[in-house]
Amino acid sequence: MLGSADFGSAVVIADLEAGIGTLTRLGDEDVDVVLVVVEPTPNSLEVGARAAALARDKRAGRLIVVASRVRDDSDLASVRDVFGDAEIVVVPDDPAITGAEREGLAPLDVAPQAPAVRTLAELAQRLVPDGG
Repeated sequence: MLGSADFGSAVVIADLEAGIGTLTRLGDEDVDVVLVVVEPTPNSLEVGARAAALARDKRAGRLIVVASRVRDDSDLASVRDVFGDAEIVVVPDDPAITGAEREGLAPLDVAPQAPAVRTLAELAQRLVPDGG
């Protein structure tokens, strides 16, 4: 059993439901980083912009926009138009991810050198550089 002193270096990653509901209910908890994951589609960008605004309003910590399934410069421009001042991590559209999902396997296990997998692994290292 962990004592309260053991939580000082704890890392908690929460994958919350899509949308902004969880952010609207966020209280004064300490949050170091908020990742807003979007795809370069109008609906996703709209919801992502609202989530980013809420995170900023609540001063929820460092904001990183994860632009997923980016196919080309036009997709990236769409994301930058909405989140130009935010830190943006671009995850390319990658058939290795889709293939792994179809097989019910983790992309990291199936294709660790795929561009999208490498990008996400690098993001994880930036967030938890000492391995957690």
